[in-house]
This record gives sequence, C-alpha cells and structure tokens, in this order.
Amino acid sequence: MSGIDSPEILAAYDAVRSDKDPTNWLLVSYKAATGNALALTATGQGGLPELAAALDDAQAQYAYARVEYANDSESTRVKFVLIVWIGEGTKVMRKARVSIEAGDVKRVLAHHSIQVDAREKGDLDEADIVKRLRKAGGADYNGGRG
Repeated sequence: MSGIDSPEILAAYDAVRSDKDPTNWLLVSYKAATGNALALTATGQGGLPELAAALDDAQAQYAYARVEYANDSESTRVKFVLIVWIGEGTKVMRKARVSIEAGDVKRVLAHHSIQVDAREKGDLDEADIVKRLRKAGGADYNGGRG
C-alpha cells in the first residue's frame, strides 16, 4: 500500500485519535529513502497552524488532524480532518498519483468528518474548517454563527 500502512503511521494515527495523547496532527510525505513510498514526516501538538507551517510547497502530502471546538458555552466537540495537500511546486506526475493513492490513505486514516483539499496554506484556516465541521456534524448549537 505504498508505505501508508507502516507501523509508524498507524501509531501516529492512534496518538492523534487518543483523548490521552497531546498529539493533534500527523503528516505523511513521499520519501526517496523509502523508495518513494509514503512515510511519516512529522507529528505535532500545535494544531492546524503548526501543521500548515510543516507543509512543503514542492510536495503532495497527506495530513490528519484533530480539531476541537466549542459546541456551546457548556461543551466542546472533537472532530477529525483528512487533508490532501498538493503544493504549487509539486511535479505533474506526483499530482497525478494523488487521486489514486488518496484512496489508500483514506482506508488507513479512515475516521474523519471532512476532507480538505488544500493547495495553499490559507486553505487550512481553522475558523473555515470549524465552519465546515459544524455543517458536516448536523447539529449547530451556536445558532449558525460558525
């Protein structure tokens, strides 16, 4: 499966999903050292801003993030986001492979509320993603205020 099901990626996925682990994102990239297979590039605890800073404009990458937001004054929600990143400097053949490999990635990083197809770092604005998560979640206890 081109490296996406490696023990390192699976362990990072479990860490992001865990309520007891502070890790809230992981990044998977193509690595020449692994025969151009997918490998875990980074994990972090700084949310979407930190994840966006780790993205490479010259690569296609996949990220998985935990997003926590206030549901109302009494509660919060935790949702998961799959991010398919294609940087503006990504080679044409690598871009073409994303549509095929994204299916394998979705099978391993399976539990997510929305998929974000990002081409620039501004596509990972947390407020915009939370709005999309609220819509995907059905109930909006914030009166449509995002």
